[in-house]
Amino acid sequence: MSSHPGRVNAIYARLADFVVRFRYAIVVFWVLVTAISMVALPSLSSQINSDNSAFLKSTTPSVKAANLAAPLNGSGAGFKNFNVQIVAAKSTPLNPTDLNAVQRVVKRLKGVSGVRTATLAGVSSDGKAAQVITRVKANQQDVSADQTLLNNITATFPKASGLQFHTAGQIATAVANNKDSKKQGNQTQMLSILLVIVLLAIVFRSPLAVLVTLLPSVVALLVSMQVIGELGAHTGVQISDITQILLIILMIGAGTDYGLFLVFRVRENLRGGLEPHDAVRKSVISVGESITGSAGTVILALLTLLVASFGLYHDLGLPLAIGVFIMLLIGLTLQPALLAIFGSKAFWPVKLHAGQQQEGLWGRVAKKLVAKPGLTLGIGVIVFLALAAGALGYKAGGFGGQTSAPSGSDAAAGNAALQAHFPRSSNNPANMIFKQPTSVWSNPTAISKAQTALMASGKFRQLAGPLDSISAKQLAQLYKQLGPPQRLPAAEPPNLKVPKALYNAYHLDSQYVSADGSVFQFMGGLTAGAQTSNSAMQATPQVRSAVSAAAKQAGSSDSGLGGQAAATYDINHDANDDLALIIPIAIIAIGLLLAAVLRSAVAPLYLIVSVALSYLASLGLATIIFLDIGNQGGITFVLPFLMFVFLLALGEDYNILVMTRIREEARHMPLKDAVVKAIARTGSTVTSAGIILGGTFAVFGVVGGGGGGGNSMAPIGFGLAAGILMDTFLVRTLLVPSIVILLGRWNWWPTKLGSQRASASVPPAYELQDPASAG
Repeated sequence: MSSHPGRVNAIYARLADFVVRFRYAIVVFWVLVTAISMVALPSLSSQINSDNSAFLKSTTPSVKAANLAAPLNGSGAGFKNFNVQIVAAKSTPLNPTDLNAVQRVVKRLKGVSGVRTATLAGVSSDGKAAQVITRVKANQQDVSADQTLLNNITATFPKASGLQFHTAGQIATAVANNKDSKKQGNQTQMLSILLVIVLLAIVFRSPLAVLVTLLPSVVALLVSMQVIGELGAHTGVQISDITQILLIILMIGAGTDYGLFLVFRVRENLRGGLEPHDAVRKSVISVGESITGSAGTVILALLTLLVASFGLYHDLGLPLAIGVFIMLLIGLTLQPALLAIFGSKAFWPVKLHAGQQQEGLWGRVAKKLVAKPGLTLGIGVIVFLALAAGALGYKAGGFGGQTSAPSGSDAAAGNAALQAHFPRSSNNPANMIFKQPTSVWSNPTAISKAQTALMASGKFRQLAGPLDSISAKQLAQLYKQLGPPQRLPAAEPPNLKVPKALYNAYHLDSQYVSADGSVFQFMGGLTAGAQTSNSAMQATPQVRSAVSAAAKQAGSSDSGLGGQAAATYDINHDANDDLALIIPIAIIAIGLLLAAVLRSAVAPLYLIVSVALSYLASLGLATIIFLDIGNQGGITFVLPFLMFVFLLALGEDYNILVMTRIREEARHMPLKDAVVKAIARTGSTVTSAGIILGGTFAVFGVVGGGGGGGNSMAPIGFGLAAGILMDTFLVRTLLVPSIVILLGRWNWWPTKLGSQRASASVPPAYELQDPASAG
């Protein structure tokens, strides 16, 4: 394996000279880039889609079911037909005045753009609420347009009537969750920045050092959010709410980590006696490759997601990779420029004195480690395997995005009122769709047969369909007399001699039977549980079998099951397939990058194994906490996937920093002494970086756990935080150095440190003399 460390060092030496020379121009450049992007590009939050079923591929059964229902609901990625349900309720039974107020709302709704029909569906059995069903044209990919539609709908509600009006249903919930996602994103961003400021203040005890370390990460976040917003607006890449959260964590957490790599090295060089500009130059040369390699592992791991078939994973990779690339550019230019401008003042009020190199806690730990590396490694492996055994009890749960409206929102109040007063209705139903070879308008017996078969299956606790308030005979007669209900006005024309209740019931059938009569559907609740429950998701195969059996009874040519539970089941299936595909690709890609950076064919093997061990132990710990102790029915299926990708990528960041430093020191001293010095010098960097990154993931768990998708978000945040912290305190600083000592010279095979010493020097024009030999 050939290597050219001198050539690589020369590249970073030229970069260091450029940054130090043009430090003020670089700062101005990034200020302008940030300002222009904030003004000219769309925000990331405006592009978020919280419905993860929208990321499914077209061949999945739930998407096929949705396409089958296209004659009823519309098709494609644009506007479709949805129900927005309105509940008007009070604590006492409704009186005639209340009902008149509801009727006036219905009348006003018919003049709202986007509302196709509006019908008073009835009064609840307790007499305390009225239900209005509006059929609207909405686009789930354009939440801002849906927000405008809902605003226009709520504008028809009376300001003071004694009634409480609320919207409910899929669109109302999606709009509420989009607003909640923006709130969560802002909270995560602010709390992450606050956490990092506090931790950096503890580490450096210097306000300027905090600013210099954190500011580039904030700039990277601001620029990345605008660039990715532009990507979502004009390229068709869908942006999920988890993309936004993970971007914030990567920019603030991992970005600060890269900043620490450089700032700690500059401080070390200043203590070694170098002048400020020379300290910055030498630091860029020393850790520039480590920072580039670290960011490269993350970018590579994220780009492997492009081979995923599940759109959430596929569309997660490119935006985050772009963010990390922007962060790398800023970390190698803006951050050293700021350090060159402030010099030793960056660490004020702490005074740095030449020769002030402290062994510290990690130096003492490293000395004990090199004495008994086999014992350290053995104990560590046993502990990690014990935790990994907990993963055997892992059970996947759903993650359909935030499908329950956030607490306190109008949609949450509407959904609760709908469930309380109209239990047969559902704001989030399962959809059973049937396609017929002939029209059911003239021969509705197929509908009756399908309904009977569905209820007889025992899989449904309730059904709503075309024959709820009208008989099969009346349905055929009204079709013959009036034509399809889709073409009728919401209010009964005065010249028709049809009872008002019968007219309204027939008009409501436009949501159940297509205009040509070739497709009909039922909406219902499952006996297995609510659509958002793990039990409903896991019952999907049995429910699909029941629908297929009912289709056979009805003589249908095709059938399908739609809804939240079915979509989540398909997401879970696709995600598991992607995990099996992406893991080997990511391992090979990152292994090759590690081999290039470390110039070794051996080290990447045990480094990746160490990440795998850390991954399994973290998954086992999450399983124990959330399933065995927390009694959750299942952990979101994305947790193993995100854990693997981020622990593999971010864990190798610390590997690269530690291993490159060991290699650097081993050129000048015996390996055991090199390990002691490398751990002493990098231990505080790795632990500080790990605490900051783990802390930002914990913030995600806390903030996400309080939102509409709390049961899904909390395990992701805390699981990743636990993995990062175990990786930081145990794997990188104890287990990996133990392996290095045990392998000795074989760590660098097929290269030899002796031959590297001859070629590793920086060309004379860029060589910096280190009077204190601080390395």
